[in-house]
Formats: sequence, C-alpha cells, structure tokens
Amino acid sequence: MLRRSAALKLELAANAAPVLDIVGACERAIRSGGKLIFCGNGGSAADAQHLATELVIRLRGAVARESWPAMTLAMDTSAVTAAVNDFGVEEMFARPLRGLGRAGDVLFGITTSGRSVNVLHALQAAREMGIVTVGFLGGDGGAALPLCDFAVVVPDSETARIQECHITLGHAVLTLLEDRLVG
Repeated sequence: MLRRSAALKLELAANAAPVLDIVGACERAIRSGGKLIFCGNGGSAADAQHLATELVIRLRGAVARESWPAMTLAMDTSAVTAAVNDFGVEEMFARPLRGLGRAGDVLFGITTSGRSVNVLHALQAAREMGIVTVGFLGGDGGAALPLCDFAVVVPDSETARIQECHITLGHAVLTLLEDRLVG
C-alpha cells in the first residue's frame, strides 16, 4: 500500500504544472477578495473540511498570517439535509454555492471517481457563476474533468490511494499558496 501510494505521488510530482496553475488561481482569488470553496462526499468531504480549515485557521505553525476566506459546502448539516430533502442530492452543493459563491472565487470539487453527481452539479453551477473550477479527481477524471478549469487526476481506481494523493495535493497547493501570499 505504501509503495503504491508513494508511486502515485511520484507520478503526480513529475508534472507540477497543474498544481502551479491551481496555486495561481487561488492566489488571484485571495488577492482580489475572493474565497476558496471545497466540496466532496464521504472521505472527500472530510478532505474538503480539512483543507478549508488549514486556510481559515492555520496550515503551518511557523508561519504567522491572517485567516484567509475558505469554506466547505458540506459543513452545515442543516443546509445539506434541507438541500437534499427539498432539491435532491444532485443539488446539495450547487444550491448553497449559488447563495455563497461569487465570480472570482475558486471551487474545489473533490471526487475519487470523477462521477459524483452533486460535485458535478456544483462544478456546473460554478462555471455558470464565473467561479474558477478545480478538480481533485481519480481514475480518468470522469465527467468532472471537462467541468474543471484546472484539475489533477490521480490515475488509479482505489479510493484510498486516490484520497491519500488528494490530501497531499491539497497540502502542496496550500503550502505554495501560503509561500506566495506571505512571502
């Protein structure tokens, strides 16, 4: 398991361009008063919450900085369950995004299959709203890939290995972003 996880990360590291593009989009959003928004299901929802917290609270203890605007669309259980009840699971992220997102923000859609219908609807809504779309995807990227302005696809089918890469990618993006913004 560890060798496979390491091999996938080395494969992703061989092409840093997508990660650097994502960092650039995030930097532009933060510098212009925008925010980073994350969504995903299950373990990917936990990753979304984890990454948003790293921005709002702190990523590295040795770096003194202000809190940066970030959120996850799965944080408010009342909103999530109301959206599912009233509009269906497809809209559980898109519905709150339409109220909370603004042009110039960045939406991270995290899906290990690239086929999570609620993430797909959120990515589509973001596109319609002028929100930059980022995908942390798995497999071949699935239906999410064409909805993303920037994406990193973990070329594997095992959910756990993909999630391990997604959180590593998230930490890489946020570390580089922090380096750029704090200087």
